[in-house]
Amino acid sequence: MKAKNSLPLRHRYPGLKRVQRNRLTFYTFLTPWLLGFIFLTVIPLAIGLVISFTNYDGLNWDSLKFVGFNNYSRAFTDPDVGFSLQRTLIWLGLYLPLWIIVSFSLALLLNQDMKGKGFFRVLYYLPTVVPAASAVMVWKAVLDKNNGLLNGIISLYKPGTAIGWLQNYSLQGMASIALWTGLGAGMIIFLAGLQNVPDELLEAAKIDGAGSWGILWNIILPLMTPVIFFQVIVGLIAAFQQLTYPLLLGYNYLYMANTYKQIMQNQRYGYGTAMLWLLFIGIVILTGILFWSQKFWVYTGEAEEEGA
Repeated sequence: MKAKNSLPLRHRYPGLKRVQRNRLTFYTFLTPWLLGFIFLTVIPLAIGLVISFTNYDGLNWDSLKFVGFNNYSRAFTDPDVGFSLQRTLIWLGLYLPLWIIVSFSLALLLNQDMKGKGFFRVLYYLPTVVPAASAVMVWKAVLDKNNGLLNGIISLYKPGTAIGWLQNYSLQGMASIALWTGLGAGMIIFLAGLQNVPDELLEAAKIDGAGSWGILWNIILPLMTPVIFFQVIVGLIAAFQQLTYPLLLGYNYLYMANTYKQIMQNQRYGYGTAMLWLLFIGIVILTGILFWSQKFWVYTGEAEEEGA
């Protein structure tokens, strides 16, 4: 005998019309997500916004005072904020283009007809599922100044090499780790986009005598610009919010690391929350600029449809 809940909606609610049953099903599935969004996103954001206008230290509610925009104005004159933001922008300029180019190149390679491409796709994606702490431990063994594998290989040709990859080249070292762990995710997205490129266009270009570079530049890249645009947006947001690797490595004073220090170590919850809201506003502005710029370089096919 079937349970009552396993019956179709039309049997459980015989008085409802089909449209009403569809709406009921829709809101039934939507409600858990909507409740989670309200209680885990909207309400915490509202509370954080209120705290950013106070001197809250995380413990003493009795001494809580409203300080207006003092936290925000202080962030604009704080040398630590300026330094950490500068380091974050350098990190963004180093990591994001490298991640886009390498993951796209890897997707191009694995989109070719070759033996074992499924194995290589899995192999390159595996670092994505490696926990950040484990990845840092592995890469510390490679980049360590005294006993690292990389310095050991270089010492075979230049004895006594002891380059501080994580100390003197901290951003480059962190970029290597982040690239290794994030390459698979970027590759999968680009690979999905490449598989949607019409084979008819590629075959027609080959018949017309176009070479590999001509096909890549004139057909594949224009059709892939929407995917590249998506990857730039995702990478931009992720790069600004990078916190895990700076904390685990300890040599990179990025904006989020500074915010963590203000909140967790200095117990300046109000000031740290104001810094987070400034970061959010900055990301929104940069994202808006990117959305505005897409009409100049992102191919959508609208011009062809209007001319048809």
